[in-house]
Formats: sequence, C-alpha cells, structure tokens
Amino acid sequence: MLSAKKSGTSIPTATVCRGCCCGTVRKHPGIDHDSQLDALRDTVDDAARVRTSDCLDDCKRSNVIVVSPSRAGRSKGGRPVWLQRVLTDSAMTEVGEWMRAGGPGIADPPPEIKRLVYRPGKSVKNPK
Repeated sequence: MLSAKKSGTSIPTATVCRGCCCGTVRKHPGIDHDSQLDALRDTVDDAARVRTSDCLDDCKRSNVIVVSPSRAGRSKGGRPVWLQRVLTDSAMTEVGEWMRAGGPGIADPPPEIKRLVYRPGKSVKNPK
C-alpha cells in the first residue's frame, strides 16, 4: 500500500510555533523543545507533515500548534485546530497519533488533546 505522501493524496499538517517565544528555553526552561519536535515527526512518520513557523502570534498560549486537515478531512468538515500549551512529551505524542489516525475531520482528537483546543481571536502576543 502506498503512503499518503507517495500516492499524492493530501495529508494532515501540523504547524508548530518555534521562534519568538514558543519552543524557547527562555520561556519554557526545562523542556527539550527539539526532542519534542523530533518525537512528533517520528510519531507521524509519513502519515502527516510537520513544519515549523517563527511565530503564530499567540504567545500567551505558548506552545502553539495548528493541525490542519487533509483534503479528505476538509471534505468531511474538518477545519484547522489550534492547540495551546502543548508542553509535554505525552501531548506531542498524542498530537502525532491523532494525525496518524487522520486528524481533523477524520478522527476525533484524544481527550488530552481536546483539553488543549482553543479558538484563536485577536492577537494576544506579549509586548516585547
């Protein structure tokens, strides 16, 4: 069976904020952000895409991840899901497993992830 990438079908995408303050030791000391990002990439393997962004402009909710649906997920009503305070290894693993299961529109997020979902509004970026 061909993977989603190899068959040319759309796959879920996680955009992980890593730049201004999300994913930094300055804001979250004691967290190995690089290791967490590697774990997410390892968990999704080729079933989903993981990319980083310098800033998603919601610094009060750091660490922010936006999980976008695949083409099939979008056709079933899936929309981008914003996650806040994704700070634990287990949360990163859960995000990855949810994406492997199909992500928004295809699979319901696990309970740990449901607690991290929020609706973005106006910018809440911390003043510098």
